Amino acid sequence: MSIAISPLIFLTGLIKNTIACIRIPFKEVIANRDLFIALLKRDFTNRTSGAGLGAFWLLAQPALQVVAFWFLLDVILRVRFPGNVSFLDYFLIGMIPWVCLSEVMQRSVRLYGEFAAIFKKTPFPLALLPILSITISVIIYTPIYIGVAFILYDWSVILPALLVMLIIFIWLIPVIYLFSVLGLFIRDFAQVIPFILTMSMYVTPILYMPQMVPEQYQFYLAYNPFADLIALFHSLVEQKQLPENAIIYRMFFEWLLLLAPAWWLFNRSKKHIREAV
Repeated sequence: MSIAISPLIFLTGLIKNTIACIRIPFKEVIANRDLFIALLKRDFTNRTSGAGLGAFWLLAQPALQVVAFWFLLDVILRVRFPGNVSFLDYFLIGMIPWVCLSEVMQRSVRLYGEFAAIFKKTPFPLALLPILSITISVIIYTPIYIGVAFILYDWSVILPALLVMLIIFIWLIPVIYLFSVLGLFIRDFAQVIPFILTMSMYVTPILYMPQMVPEQYQFYLAYNPFADLIALFHSLVEQKQLPENAIIYRMFFEWLLLLAPAWWLFNRSKKHIREAV
């Protein structure tokens, strides 16, 4: 009897945690919206306080990082793509979302340590902080991405560019809940993430087109979730259509697969977070 029930219990818990990872964070945001808005304002203030140019640096910092890569690859190394594909267009459409993704993931591993002074000795909805970190970065990068896409193409790319940023927000939810817990309880994880993200950038078609990958290594792209994301971004903005079905199915399956363990780990660790910071 127990053999028959165990898979059912496991499946029920899996479905429950999958739904919870989407429902509960947004429920917390709505229930604590005044606190959420106050924390957003606080974070923006902290990012710009003491700087002579203030909020300008919120846009300038990611822009300078992108410009540095463009100068190296387009001006110095003179990287050229096959056909009539513009290196600058391709590079910017993939690189700006990547910088946003990378920033959120790197911050997530130190998220609870960063906000420890706020929640350590007072009641606080801990599920709010991962959503907060995603929201801040998406707010900063959305106007940058839309503006760049509009300059490179025309007004018709505004909605696709906005959709790209929305996809980034949704895709990051289970990743950030998972990373924030692992980064707090496994200190080495926080140290290795910047290296992993740097290497991921080089093995993802951001600085080069997928067609430029040698044929014997092409199949590795199917195992790289970032490659599917970048392919989706290019397809939406440049072609204004969805990529091939295989990419959509892989992305959705990987995201769905991550929801339940991410929320289960966060929920199990929640009562120990205050002790760990």
